[in-house]
Amino acid sequence: MQQPCCFRGVRVLDGPRRVVSRACAAGPAGGLWGMQRSSTRGRSGAGRDVEAVLDELYTTPPPRFVPRREELAAAARTAGRAEDARRIHAARRPTLAAWAANLLLRSRPEEARRLLELGEALREAYRTLDAAELKALSAQRRIAAALTQQAALLADEAGHPLSAAVRQDVEATLQAVLADQEAADRWAGGRLHTALSPPSAFPGTPAAADTGPPPAEPPAEPAAEPSAPPPKGSTPPPKDRLAEQRRKRQERLERAREAAREAADRLDEERSARAAAEAGLHRARERHEEARRRVADAEQRLRRAEEDLADAGRERHDAEERDRAAKDALARAERAAREADRELRRLDRGAGTRPGR
Repeated sequence: MQQPCCFRGVRVLDGPRRVVSRACAAGPAGGLWGMQRSSTRGRSGAGRDVEAVLDELYTTPPPRFVPRREELAAAARTAGRAEDARRIHAARRPTLAAWAANLLLRSRPEEARRLLELGEALREAYRTLDAAELKALSAQRRIAAALTQQAALLADEAGHPLSAAVRQDVEATLQAVLADQEAADRWAGGRLHTALSPPSAFPGTPAAADTGPPPAEPPAEPAAEPSAPPPKGSTPPPKDRLAEQRRKRQERLERAREAAREAADRLDEERSARAAAEAGLHRARERHEEARRRVADAEQRLRRAEEDLADAGRERHDAEERDRAAKDALARAERAAREADRELRRLDRGAGTRPGR
């Protein structure tokens, strides 16, 4: 007897396949996401720190992502964790749809686990061509729509409501999780920076849903002789042409969406780099102006010092002139004194030798 897993109003059948029963047997930390979180918990302490920082960063709304990223990177650099700072700074800003998908994963872990399990079961049924189980599982495609609604509610509660186009991107991401193992692994990491696109050929994707639910397993037909290939240049049936045109349009649309997302990411990165450059230029201009003021003050002090030096030089020259004049006057006075002294002695000698009367 099948045991249903309750999925917010959608019943996910736990079928007889081994992969589904094994996944449902795991707890809330089971499945792809649980295994990834467990491996994260087994890392070193520093590793856990940066992993937790990145997990928190990717649940930050896109408008606040870049400032928060730079704040966290600066904190890691200040703490001496250069490699952690490099990893944080390299984190790419998520689109609104990618952020909503990350937020859904973190906020609704049980539903996320069951979506991952359903995708694993769908892919297994598709690989083994189990038409009966594939039909039963494909009927649960509405889970992606239900989770998209939950993601929209979470985004609205966070103050960032999703437009209809963004909701389509979220649902396309969840359909990709159902259809593709690599997409499931990326979403399970909780760090999407862009929305995912499901493969157009997988049952349950929007492209395949246009044709209705998968048909029941067709009755066996007798083996037929291999037919010769159609002649070269023959026109394919109209139905095949329409399907091919629809597939090509879907591929072009997916490429255009991806190019637009990448362009938006690059624009955000360039804006962030420009803001950082402008801030650096502002700081450099302030330092230059301060240095210019210091140079002007120093030049003014130098001019005053040169003027003082010139004044001191003139005073020294005048003093030297006065000193020379005083020396000359002293020398003349000394000569005059000596001459007067000689004259006095001469007169004294003459007076002493004159005969008496």
